[in-house]
Amino acid sequence: MRPAYEYEKKLLTKVLPAMSYAGEDYDQWKLSARKKLSELLGMDRYQKCEPAFQIESKTEKETHTDIRFSFQSEPGYRVPCHLLLPKNIEKPPLMITLQGHSTGMHVSLGEMRFPSDERSIKVKTGDFSIRAVKEGFAALALEQRNFGETGAVEEGRPGCLEPALTALLMGRTVIGERVWDLMRLVDVLEQEFADVVDLSALCCMGNSGGGTATAYFAALDDRIVLAMPSCAICDFTQSIGAMRHCACNYVPHMAEYFGMDDLIAMAFPKFYVQVSGVEDAGFWIKGARDAFARGRRIYDECEMKDRIALVEGPAGHRFYPDLAWPIVHKMLSR
Repeated sequence: MRPAYEYEKKLLTKVLPAMSYAGEDYDQWKLSARKKLSELLGMDRYQKCEPAFQIESKTEKETHTDIRFSFQSEPGYRVPCHLLLPKNIEKPPLMITLQGHSTGMHVSLGEMRFPSDERSIKVKTGDFSIRAVKEGFAALALEQRNFGETGAVEEGRPGCLEPALTALLMGRTVIGERVWDLMRLVDVLEQEFADVVDLSALCCMGNSGGGTATAYFAALDDRIVLAMPSCAICDFTQSIGAMRHCACNYVPHMAEYFGMDDLIAMAFPKFYVQVSGVEDAGFWIKGARDAFARGRRIYDECEMKDRIALVEGPAGHRFYPDLAWPIVHKMLSR
């Protein structure tokens, strides 16, 4: 029993987000909400720079070409990526795929480098990029900060605690850094790959920490047309505010202004596929359903119910490709 922690959790249940969408003029709300969310994430503290784009390798696989590249998102910080281009498809739509708290983006590529990777790929269906190629998409695996190649792997998991807390000392957040990298990635895609992928059908997905980054990214950037956050959208009181989670999930003062449902509202009118596991012990299904119901309000008000969907998988904290991908195709009319 931890009475101080229990007291904090009880306090959180009484907080009413001051800027949560409540049916007012949507366009004005969205403008103000995005400005405030950017402030909370520390987006004004990241410096835009020349990407110094570099292709590092190109490998021919049976079903696709794997282009390994990197770019600079901030002065002195490089982001590793893999672009998978399916063969025999001209200018395919592109799905950005984001791993959560795993050993890194190689899981999305279906590569096993650590003992825990087999479970991540085979049980949790974490090979997002490989599945995207099978679905007729190009796939972009980006290494999120503090995961894989950009962070130490400790016992099969990334070490996010120290960098997350250090970022807070400077008014930054790891979520903000990850969203910044995604924004700069789209800049690179527009400059370097517009001739080989269809950027008018740019999508983003991820599970767990990857789903969290997807949700914040979709709330702030309209250059993607579809967002598919998995095992990430949930009321704070039934997820990161109810139990131990990695420090990289937290944004100072977030609950004072917004709930996760407001990220859905800010993403409107994008296509939105929320994936949740009914047995997810870290993001309880009731909280996931509640956040979805509130977040979809603007879609209902504008009679765009066909642009948003909740996928409920029968098990726990993982992605459910066989349930989610058909909805993606239907939304994009493919």
